[in-house]
Amino acid sequence: MTDTTDDIAEEMSFQSFDDDCKLLGNLFNDVLQREVDSTLMKKLEKIRIVAQSACNMRLAEIEDSAEMLEKQVAAEMSQLTLEEALTLARAVSHYLNLMGIAETHHRVRRLRSATHLTRSCDDVFTQLLQSGVSPDQLYRTVCKQEVEIVLTAHPTQINRRTLQYKHVRISHLLDYNDRTDLTHEDRETLIEDLVREITSIWQTDELRRHKPTPVDEARAGLNIVEQSLWKAVPHYLRRVSNSLKKHTGMPLPLTATPIKFGSWMGGDRDGNPNVTAKVTRDISLLSRWMAIDLYIREVDSLRFELSMTRCSDRLLKEAHDILKAENSLEDRHDSQGTRSQFKFHSQQSRSVPMQLPASPDLPACADCDNDGSRYPNLELPGTDYMRQGNRGPSIPISPASNRSTQNGNPASSNASPSTGMKRVPSFSSVQLAAQRKKFAESMVGRSSFHKLLEPTPVQPAIAPYRIVLGNVKDKLMKTRTRLELLLEDIPCETDPWDHFETADQLLEPLLLCYDSLQSCGSGFLADGRLADLIRRVSTFGMVLMKLDLRQESSRHAEALDAITKFLDIGTYSEWDEEKKLEFLTRELKGKRPLIPSSIEPDISNPQVPPDVKEVLDTFRVAAELGSDSLGAYVISMASNASDVLAVELLQKDARLSVRLRVAPLFETVKDLRDAGSVIRKLLSIDWYKEHIIKNHNVMVGYSDSGKDAGRFTAAWELYKAQEDVVSACNEFGIKVTLFHGRGGSVGRGGGPTYLAIQSQPPGSVMGTLRSTEQGEMVQAKFGLPNTAVRQLEIYTTAVLLATLRPPLPPRELKWRTLMEEISKVSCKNYRSTVYENPEFITYFQEATPQAELGYLNIGSRPTRRKASTGIGHLRAIPWVFAWTQTRFVLPAWLGVGAGLEYACEKGHTEDLKAMYQEWPFFQSTIDLIEMIIGKADTSIAKHYDEVLVSEGRQKIGDDLRKELSSTEKYVLVVSGHEKLSDNNKSLRRLIEGRLPYLNPMNMLQVEILKRLRRDDDNVKLRDALLITINGIAAGMRNTG
Repeated sequence: MTDTTDDIAEEMSFQSFDDDCKLLGNLFNDVLQREVDSTLMKKLEKIRIVAQSACNMRLAEIEDSAEMLEKQVAAEMSQLTLEEALTLARAVSHYLNLMGIAETHHRVRRLRSATHLTRSCDDVFTQLLQSGVSPDQLYRTVCKQEVEIVLTAHPTQINRRTLQYKHVRISHLLDYNDRTDLTHEDRETLIEDLVREITSIWQTDELRRHKPTPVDEARAGLNIVEQSLWKAVPHYLRRVSNSLKKHTGMPLPLTATPIKFGSWMGGDRDGNPNVTAKVTRDISLLSRWMAIDLYIREVDSLRFELSMTRCSDRLLKEAHDILKAENSLEDRHDSQGTRSQFKFHSQQSRSVPMQLPASPDLPACADCDNDGSRYPNLELPGTDYMRQGNRGPSIPISPASNRSTQNGNPASSNASPSTGMKRVPSFSSVQLAAQRKKFAESMVGRSSFHKLLEPTPVQPAIAPYRIVLGNVKDKLMKTRTRLELLLEDIPCETDPWDHFETADQLLEPLLLCYDSLQSCGSGFLADGRLADLIRRVSTFGMVLMKLDLRQESSRHAEALDAITKFLDIGTYSEWDEEKKLEFLTRELKGKRPLIPSSIEPDISNPQVPPDVKEVLDTFRVAAELGSDSLGAYVISMASNASDVLAVELLQKDARLSVRLRVAPLFETVKDLRDAGSVIRKLLSIDWYKEHIIKNHNVMVGYSDSGKDAGRFTAAWELYKAQEDVVSACNEFGIKVTLFHGRGGSVGRGGGPTYLAIQSQPPGSVMGTLRSTEQGEMVQAKFGLPNTAVRQLEIYTTAVLLATLRPPLPPRELKWRTLMEEISKVSCKNYRSTVYENPEFITYFQEATPQAELGYLNIGSRPTRRKASTGIGHLRAIPWVFAWTQTRFVLPAWLGVGAGLEYACEKGHTEDLKAMYQEWPFFQSTIDLIEMIIGKADTSIAKHYDEVLVSEGRQKIGDDLRKELSSTEKYVLVVSGHEKLSDNNKSLRRLIEGRLPYLNPMNMLQVEILKRLRRDDDNVKLRDALLITINGIAAGMRNTG
């Protein structure tokens, strides 16, 4: 759990939390006593006691004594050997993680025990009805709500997935410990299990030794679905449905999907050369395979449950038709002496289920190996990723060298017309025969083996539901096998009726079973596991999460450059905007293809640079996969209408049967200011307005705008940009869905979901919303089913409130004028420090571990968009991450104090206080800045400067620390609080509890950085530094 999730803002009792921390701390200490030398343990304990005393002095505002004790801690650190420093770093890092587990568990416990939850469906529905919303309006709005949560692979998740799973297991054990019916023996067993988990954690390497591939990142996202969201979604939808029925008399329709999920993992190629067209295809197919595998398990469990014989006439007829078709097929096979390569599935599916349904109260990882997944091994082409020890049989995937290529182009897959997939035969007849023989041999014995495992089949007519669901399972298994062949690049010629392509095809027999149960008076059974499965299919579809594609606008311009040069009509990028639009519109209206076949030869052709070929290949793969697998096409760094039309033209030329919705992403301050005019220009083009019909997608970026102008100015420019985009769409009668590219930390636009949505401009959230969840926030919000249910419910209620009772706009025009003035001063102050001071970049590199962050191996993409040492091309994540490590968190507050001071000195103090009380946007902005200042520590930041920064640049740090103090002063003036986080004592208490461990970790990091910069090839020193980075991230509850 991070400090920017929603329930951190609520008051909590700490007794149980303290008990859990004490339990885990004592057990961890026992493990260390066994694993670590006793002399070192004494040193560690001494450092902890002195650090605790220093924290107590700081809290008591006895600054001199605190400073003296902190210097003593630093002196102790300097005396440690490298081995001792490494052990200390590991010990403190793990302890901070254990505290985080206890904190997350405490919030889950609180959610479970609360008699009334704020922001819940029950709470918000009651508020809305009392405020005058009619039950019918409430019902319609909830049913039509469209929220999409997009999980991204932004590199801010510090912990290895192995450790994340171990942390989840400890959380489950704490949950078990809360039971009141445990015997003494149960308690002893529980303690032994906790000790085993903690020992396992201590003996596990906490560092990633290799950079993850995009496939690794995608698997991590899919595992979140398997381990948590798969359970959470039916629970969440049941909660929404029950609340709706209670307040309106009508339940949520069974196939209604207020929330769906998208993904950028494997589709975000902006600045990441490792995400290729082939990777996108492989990950999309893998996502489909995982979805089908999950459905097979659910159908198997459902068949076990639905053993009854009473059914509707329609279902009975369907069961007889299935049996008749099977008998006919068997007779035909017998007469021909042949069998289908998929026949073994039919034999399996007619029998009773192969396993009992999982117990609903067991954790998702209860029967898993250490990797936490029950999926078979998938060794994808072009990756080195391989997991060992899985239970399921390994699915062999051909190496990259075996994947067919035709003139350098990746082969596309054979599929039914419904997906638009096409295949160019890539095997010779001899190779094809060999591959089919190999596959057939792998099936030998499986039918007999399964007969041994299963009981003798019962008479089919006795259990019609089992017959229908058996047919569903049969098709699912054939679908899964077909996907395995596609991943192998083996041509598979299957009857489209033998497998599922769309969610509607899968829903049809499930809804038939549901209607039958309802008509026979068994509605209670229908609304159990079967309803949950129907809701999963409606929410996750056939791909779990539709994959967005993202690319920078300049890459599309380069592709069009190559095309226009080849056609000898000029250089596209040199044309002015009007000429570009004229050309693009003409080609979009035309029927002939723009790209001639002669521009598509192999990569050695100088007219087709590799970057251009990759862009064109991406659109070809998009056409192959189709809109059932893909979500939106996001254009990063969009600044003109032509950026959008360029993508539309490339989609048209790739012959996408259903074009992807195109979302321009406005990121910099300049682009945000121009966003409304760009949308107006687009909508004034007849072809474009007709093409988008009713709904337009526009994305706004929080990270780069914050790095560009500072958090305060970025927040205000984002607010105005959304107002302008909504106004532009309203002028043309077009509905708009805003897509929020929020990061995890406040410096990148992060914050509690509810607060963020409730502070949007009025009219910008009209029942629809897209938002990213990145890095460590994915695990924090959705890593456990209980927290995931809570987050999904908060998304629903926040969007509902913003739709039916929009947030208040600024009460007076004067407030907007004042915001403009504050923003202008804030931006000038920020940029004068970050961009205009030539010494700042060197100070930044000396005072933070920014240069060393690349060793972390936490993401597949480079830390910079281009080879440059300037701040401009540095990605926002390492920019924020580095300052978070030093506890200065500069990107979140720099410039804010100067702007507020200017307004107060101009006599606007009372206006600012009124804005804080009455304008949700301004209040949330100030509250988040106040929270982040509360986590900052000037004494720690000063220690970094004194040890690591050259003497000539230390004045920069001195000035910045004074500015932070000034910012704190004026933030408190505006909020009216006596102390930081005065309105959130729970957060303050949690932060204070971490300090005795977090402060020594920072001092150790300073010592290790000092040594490493004198000996940068020392691998052990580098490891020690990376462990301190992990520990500080755990203690700060944020990375980038």
